[in-house]
Amino acid sequence: MQLPSDTEPSLGVREWEGDLPHPVRQSLVPLDMLMFFEPVTTPCGHTFCKECLERCLDHRPNCPLCKQSLREYLKAGSYSPTVLLQDIMLATFPAQLAERRELHRAEMAELSNLTKNIPIFVCTMSFPGIACPLHVFEPRYRLMIRRCQETGTRRFGMCIYENGKSFADYGCMLEIRQIELLPDGRSLVDTIGRRRFRVLSRGHRDGYNTADIEYLEDKKVAGEELQELQCLHESTYRLANTFTLQFPTRRNLSFSPLQASADGPTWCWWLISILPLDPSYQLNLFSTTSLRARLTQLQRILAALLQDTSLELALRDFLLLE
Repeated sequence: MQLPSDTEPSLGVREWEGDLPHPVRQSLVPLDMLMFFEPVTTPCGHTFCKECLERCLDHRPNCPLCKQSLREYLKAGSYSPTVLLQDIMLATFPAQLAERRELHRAEMAELSNLTKNIPIFVCTMSFPGIACPLHVFEPRYRLMIRRCQETGTRRFGMCIYENGKSFADYGCMLEIRQIELLPDGRSLVDTIGRRRFRVLSRGHRDGYNTADIEYLEDKKVAGEELQELQCLHESTYRLANTFTLQFPTRRNLSFSPLQASADGPTWCWWLISILPLDPSYQLNLFSTTSLRARLTQLQRILAALLQDTSLELALRDFLLLE
């Protein structure tokens, strides 16, 4: 779908439109020249597909045709369908409308795939089981969030930026829990981390990044190795609790079975998210599929922080500001 420009349609479009029967021309959207799908009519009297209009309003709060302000219309946050036009189209062009619906259904099925061409939000580190609040204002991400809602997956990938690659090789699948839509079209999106993934290939769709991915899973251990891992986990957990005792806004670290989750204990991810670590080092801990290696590194970091009073105080001040 092509967004409208401020210029008149090209002669080629006008010539093509002129060859169509008049009733068919009246049923085409002036933005993408396709049959109306979920038509809505603006206060200024112009009718568009709901999706076409939303994408235009992502860029500027004006009617795409007459440029009249639609700020109040946008503020309502919902668009009532033009029922009369829907009924006329259903009675007059049933085959064409069915084809348009099938096109939309196929697009939604493609967007629902959570391993192929998943949408990628390039912003910050996120972790399994940890909340990740977002302020969404860019047009490309407003579109992306709407699509996640419409498909019903309510999920998208989060990756940090990496120079030369657009985004890092590893990321976290986020699930949308709640959206607060602001009057100007921006939104406050409450998400939580679900699964880690590795990027297999990169792509683009309508302005935002996409990727083919595979999910990560910590390696399972058994026998003597599991007993050693359990001891390491318990000692690191005690050290983490000692570390958090100094903070007034202390979070109780929940203890869960070692290998119950593909991503390991959630308390580890919370700790990694609040420690004063460079994002590249966080990503290194994030990408490993060895729980032993992750716990060993956390032990070393916690021991160093507990010995360094200045770092300890700085981190406490940081958490109080949050």
